[in-house]
Amino acid sequence: MINTGKLAGRTIFITGASRGIGKSIALKAAKDGANIVIAAKTAEPHPKLPGTIYTTAKEIEEIGGKALPCVVDVRFETNIISAVENAVNKFGGIDIVINNASAIHLIDTLSTEMKKYDLMNNINTRGTFLVSKACLPYLKKSSNPHIVNISPPLNLKPIWFKNHIAYTISKYGMSMCAFGMAEEFKNDGIAINTVWPKTAIATAAFEMLVNESNDYARKPEIMADAVYALICKDSKSITGKFLIDEEILRNEGITDFTDYACNPENKDNLMLDLFIDESSDKINVLNKIFQKDINDVNNKSNEKIAQIFTVIQANLNHELVNKIGAIFQFNVKGNEAGTWFLDLKTGDGVAGKGKPNQSPDATLTMDSENFFAMFSGKLKPASAFLMGKLKISGNLQKAMKLEKLMQNLKSKL
Repeated sequence: MINTGKLAGRTIFITGASRGIGKSIALKAAKDGANIVIAAKTAEPHPKLPGTIYTTAKEIEEIGGKALPCVVDVRFETNIISAVENAVNKFGGIDIVINNASAIHLIDTLSTEMKKYDLMNNINTRGTFLVSKACLPYLKKSSNPHIVNISPPLNLKPIWFKNHIAYTISKYGMSMCAFGMAEEFKNDGIAINTVWPKTAIATAAFEMLVNESNDYARKPEIMADAVYALICKDSKSITGKFLIDEEILRNEGITDFTDYACNPENKDNLMLDLFIDESSDKINVLNKIFQKDINDVNNKSNEKIAQIFTVIQANLNHELVNKIGAIFQFNVKGNEAGTWFLDLKTGDGVAGKGKPNQSPDATLTMDSENFFAMFSGKLKPASAFLMGKLKISGNLQKAMKLEKLMQNLKSKL
């Protein structure tokens, strides 16, 4: 997406702009010469996550933008009001708001601590409402005002509620803010829309959820380009829409998305994001790894799981043990119910039926049909986990190393 210069001199208030999608949007707009209000909590360096409001401000100014770093926790109204007032005093107004700050905790109802519920809803829904409310008086004075919430389309399929209802409520709350405010402020000419990624985006949150899986995600720059294209439009021409990043860019004439993939070789094997439905014509899965062997099993009605573990056992070696260093137990339900194990801590590794000799680092539970689909290239492990088809107890990060195992095995088949 080529910069057009349309945002030169315009003031953009972005929450959560010290890293990830928010930062990418800030840098994209800065190339036009925009004024960027970096409203985020990170003033001091994080031990594991790079980027602060000050380092981001420096990058913005180095590429031609102007920056105002503001320490803002969107849960607190005084933080927001202070940042808005400082932005108006420095830049003379506010033209665009990007509600990007968000908290995520994917867990079922009974396991949800209320402090986690409150955190997500206070940051996601309440924070979005507060920031929008504080900025709206100034947006009314802008010649081309926009609010963009980084939140999903309102997909009411039960699957998006049953496994993480607290998070879903908080993100859908952001989308409802956009939907309602779009109608409320339509006569003021303020465009209020949402943008959501079609595929997983390589952010800190994604890395925590599916450890070491960035190869099957896209860079945050695709969201930055999509938001840029949207906020460059006449605000009276589009409002109250739930938009997807790839669809926005296709409408701009972009057809090749290779450069957005973290690993271009996997451009056709990307993981769909939450709230985006899977379909047969898109997003192949991570694991075509065992395809050659499993094709021989496809027509058999029984013992598919046993065949999978035969394939695994035949391809284990000391190198994989050194790289993975974990023991897994698989509790398979459904037509081929049983318990299986994979020991990648001992010798050259061993796999088979029953429980491992040592306590597993992670236990994975899923239906036999879904288990087979995961290993035959029809269901991604990360997607299975996020959709509740795969339950994981124990060390989540070690469980997600199974994807690395599959990548390593692929070259040997």
